[in-house]
Amino acid sequence: MPDTEEPTYRLSEIVGTSEESIQQAVRNGVRRASQTVRNLEWFEVTQIRGTVVDGAVGQFQVAMKIGFKVEE
Repeated sequence: MPDTEEPTYRLSEIVGTSEESIQQAVRNGVRRASQTVRNLEWFEVTQIRGTVVDGAVGQFQVAMKIGFKVEE
């Protein structure tokens, strides 16, 4: 019988974007990933960057690792 108390996870890397904020970029990335990845359980921000348009922030970009549980 498999032990579900000690799950195994896979990692995938994504970049969430937002014109509003870093926090919204994270939320957008996680929300979009959850539409196509089953068993999504956690994320880790690995980079924060963005674009500059006419001397102002154009878009926030947040690179993340997302972890999802491997199915039995």
